Amino acid sequence: ARGVQRALAAVRSFFRYLTREGILENAAPRAVRTPRIARTLPRPLSEVDAARTLDEAGEQDIEWLAARDVALLTLLYGAGLRISEGLSLKRGDVPLGASLSVLGKGRKERSVPLLPAVRDAVAHYAALIPFAGAHNEALFLSRRGKPMSPREAQALMQRLRGRLGLSERATPHALRHSFATHLLANGGDLRAVQELLGHASLSTTQTYTEIDVRKMMDVYRRAHPRGA
Repeated sequence: ARGVQRALAAVRSFFRYLTREGILENAAPRAVRTPRIARTLPRPLSEVDAARTLDEAGEQDIEWLAARDVALLTLLYGAGLRISEGLSLKRGDVPLGASLSVLGKGRKERSVPLLPAVRDAVAHYAALIPFAGAHNEALFLSRRGKPMSPREAQALMQRLRGRLGLSERATPHALRHSFATHLLANGGDLRAVQELLGHASLSTTQTYTEIDVRKMMDVYRRAHPRGA
């Protein structure tokens, strides 16, 4: 549907140009309805499954890789970072302070507060890295010492969800969804969460409140005598 929307927009733009230039007058493109796209809600992990994921990430034979996995996933869940934002950290960013300056979508910068658990996990990993590196080089490294790729992070989560029996929704980005959902479910302010996530529109952040409402309605239907 999104592809059709883009194609229609291009056709309409072209016909507007033809009309302006006096080449052609055709109202047909304006009469074509743009298909509606069903909005999909984010799919967060439960608080229990998020904790299990972080615990399981540390269960690896090679100590520095286990520390890396814990540090990266703790950043995503504990600070709500996108995977690209987490992997963009440099050696010189460590030790992390009370907040982190993040360059997000559209090259918009935001400041994200960091919990002690996040700072500690990253510091522990940084102390164990077996490869030398300059301040401007990637913090998160592959087994061979190259910058870790988003695909490797996806593969990490695939292994973890296989070991824990989680659904395919347990992706690196699901940890960011979980960060927002759990904050709001525990009384977090909607606008504050919007700032933390770097959303341009408040309506984007509001989708996380809909998740909690749906969850409450499911409980209501199961528990209330008239819910069936």
